[in-house]
Amino acid sequence: MSNHAPYIRQPASVRSIMLKVLAALLPGIAAYVWWFGAGVLVQIALASAAALAGEAAMLALRRKPLWLFLGDGSALVTAWLIALCFPADGPWWLVVAAALFAIVAVKHFFGGLGRNAFNPAMAAYCLMLVVTPQWMSESQSPVAGQEWQWVALGYLLGGLWLIRQRVITWHIPTAFLVALTAIAGGFHVFNPAAYAGVEFYLLSNSAMLGAFFIATDPVTGATTPRGKLFYAGGIAVLTWSIREFDIYPDGIALATLLMNSCAPLIDRCTQPPVFGNKIEPPAA
Repeated sequence: MSNHAPYIRQPASVRSIMLKVLAALLPGIAAYVWWFGAGVLVQIALASAAALAGEAAMLALRRKPLWLFLGDGSALVTAWLIALCFPADGPWWLVVAAALFAIVAVKHFFGGLGRNAFNPAMAAYCLMLVVTPQWMSESQSPVAGQEWQWVALGYLLGGLWLIRQRVITWHIPTAFLVALTAIAGGFHVFNPAAYAGVEFYLLSNSAMLGAFFIATDPVTGATTPRGKLFYAGGIAVLTWSIREFDIYPDGIALATLLMNSCAPLIDRCTQPPVFGNKIEPPAA
């Protein structure tokens, strides 16, 4: 067998990708537990149980191989993201209802893994924000001193590891963080009394969680290299706008869903030409 290039990489399995995503979340979760207690672990356990139960029920109804799809880890990733986005001291039923909605309605009603048009965890977050605002609005402040900054650092380290493992590419996290820095910094310089500074956004745990674990969802986001830049930049602009001009404390969930709906068009407009085909200039 030749030891020279080119090499053809074998596609990674869904299970191996999902396990790496779960592993990458652990540094942030560890920091969360260290600073805020073990309540988030209870939320993760509840959301995971509900997500797996919903997955099993839908697979049975659709007559799909139970253990083949139940063990791919995708339901657990959705559950963990829900638990990490929801208030750690919220009622037990909140994350359970959100996880069931994410798996049953957003994932399986669209046809299952790979066919859902919207990010399941973010759709569940927005639903609960509308249905139970009294619980969702009691979540801790995005920036509450250095405690949240350690959580953000944990997500940053996990996200960089995902890039190194080639689970995600650099395009979406970089475009999101750069665009968020540019718009927040620009308006803060223009009117520091009216607009929060860059640190308010970048040092929050939601920014890093959104940049590396939410916006990078390969099913509901843009897939072309240039498209990923426009897609993530759009999420950043919408996130800043919602936080500054709306009543909701965090705009990443709604911004992600809005850009999910734009992802097919972005991909179509940024699709590179097929190899070997020459693009003819438009007729005069």
